[in-house]
Amino acid sequence: MTHAFFQPPQGGTYALRHVRAPRCLIDDPSADRLAPAGDGDLVALDLAIDAGRIAAIAPAGSLAPERGPHLDDSLALPCFVDLHTHLDKGHIWPRKANPSGDGAGASRATMEDRTKNWHAEDVRRRMDFALRTAYAKGVSAIRTHLDSLAPQADISFPVFREMRERWAGRIALQVSSIAPVDIFLGDEGVHLANVVAESGGNLGCVTKSQRHPAEATPPEIDEGIARLLTLATERGLDVDLHVDESTDPRARSLIRIARVAIAQGFKGRILCGHCTALALQTDEFIAETIAACREAGIAIVSLPTVNMYLQDRSVDATRTPRWRGVTVLHELKAAGVPVAVAGDNCRDPFYAYGDHDMLDTYTQAVKILHLDHPFSDWIRAASATPAQIMGLDGFGLLRVGNPADLTVLRARSYSELLARAPFDRAVIRAGRAIDTTLPDYRELDDLVMLR
Repeated sequence: MTHAFFQPPQGGTYALRHVRAPRCLIDDPSADRLAPAGDGDLVALDLAIDAGRIAAIAPAGSLAPERGPHLDDSLALPCFVDLHTHLDKGHIWPRKANPSGDGAGASRATMEDRTKNWHAEDVRRRMDFALRTAYAKGVSAIRTHLDSLAPQADISFPVFREMRERWAGRIALQVSSIAPVDIFLGDEGVHLANVVAESGGNLGCVTKSQRHPAEATPPEIDEGIARLLTLATERGLDVDLHVDESTDPRARSLIRIARVAIAQGFKGRILCGHCTALALQTDEFIAETIAACREAGIAIVSLPTVNMYLQDRSVDATRTPRWRGVTVLHELKAAGVPVAVAGDNCRDPFYAYGDHDMLDTYTQAVKILHLDHPFSDWIRAASATPAQIMGLDGFGLLRVGNPADLTVLRARSYSELLARAPFDRAVIRAGRAIDTTLPDYRELDDLVMLR
């Protein structure tokens, strides 16, 4: 059964008439002819669909009524793109909660559960559950990080390759490794780089060290990153890093990464996630770091829901957190650094909540990061920009010739979209409405429920 507030016409040729979309997501010369509508940069349009693709983008009301339904100014958005997730961790919360709710507790709980339970079938079933959820929510592409300390890489990467093939044509899947930076100083790092290359992935690490776990910026950061970039260059890999996910202003790895990349002349893409400690630096150091990132060609992804959950949490129940746990996204964007927001963790020790819903991630990011007044083109941070960072041409955009992969919302404006949840939506993939029934958590009971 397909659950949606409207049903697209049967057959492969029809029109969605009188809809609205952000001008910043329309990659078509017709965008200049579309009339403003509603708040932000919304414009009024008709979309013609033929053989599963967008056939035309026209001013609202210009397509004949018999071609399709009048949608009363509903929002029609390209499907969203989730640039940073952890599909291998997802949904273990019932089995392994985080009693402290902070990053240290999350790391301990995850390590214990990974060591005990992350066999191939466990990872496969939880990953499939997550992908079915994201698909029903209207997500068209995902990049997942996989915990990669031995022996887990040799378990999880083959499962990922299987899932990527199984989901081809529905969700475009990419993968990155995650392990402490110092493993790249030894043979384990070489082996991991080979596994990542075999999987067509991105080489990644976290700017934490096994050798110096208490150091906010580990002493081997420069050497470790240099070695990682060399391994990536030798294998033609891009790089995706977890950086300075900390409330400690001494965490200053981001600028070091940029400088090492510049010194090496690294030619691949570099994405740095989290970077929350940057918001705790002086304005002068922030500006210096942003300039280095711009020169190195680094893109930044913020994970607002997860980091607000984890960071500045106190064991003292009488203390309120003092900051939002997000990086300086406005300053980065203003300087020309590509920026995105992403979903990160779902129902695991790093985040007790979440549902693989990038529409929800975007609306929460608006409120957490003040991506409003004006809305500007910030919605690109959950759609077109992550697609560009992932090298996925046309994803996250409304473009003639693109697959008709759309999320159509009952909401008519940013105000209505941000005010009311859950979101009343229809998801269209290749021109046809899909079943948006969500998988039941009970499916995983035999894996994750404590007995």
